Amino acid sequence: MHDWNAVATVQTEGMAEARRLLGRLAKVEHTGYYHVLALKAEAPERLLSEFATMVESSPGVVNFVSHLMAAQEMFEFDSLEEFETKAREAVAARLSDLRGRSFHVRIHRRGMKGTLSSQQAERDLDAALIAALQASGEPGRISFEDPDAIVQIETIDSRAGLSVWTRDELRRFPFLGVD
Repeated sequence: MHDWNAVATVQTEGMAEARRLLGRLAKVEHTGYYHVLALKAEAPERLLSEFATMVESSPGVVNFVSHLMAAQEMFEFDSLEEFETKAREAVAARLSDLRGRSFHVRIHRRGMKGTLSSQQAERDLDAALIAALQASGEPGRISFEDPDAIVQIETIDSRAGLSVWTRDELRRFPFLGVD
């Protein structure tokens, strides 16, 4: 599925059950990556709430679905340079969510091996965000201890989904699997 807008990581022994459960909420397909499913939700912003309700009524669901992320922004890229540019543009649209706050970037990469280093890209995006926030007059700071927000980027091959999660959302949706 090339037009995914959500990603799920599932347990091997629960793949069929995970597909069945997630299939109630979105179109689901295998990605070709171990334990990873791509989803196309009609309303990605509602997907997490619906899944949280599912987990609340049947906590065992998390035995099948380890993490679920719905993207707030999507972009395509063909190179490291294009990834960096488009990631900066996508997060710039969400800069107001980070003004005056502590945060860090997390990237979960599938594909682009040898081209995209998740750790280096995280550091580069952290630095770009700090500079943009400083220029805006409302600086932020990098923190890994209970940050106000986390910028999460999930990639499957040359497509990426980006979301900015607040501390409250991270608590409400512990299955985001950000860190």
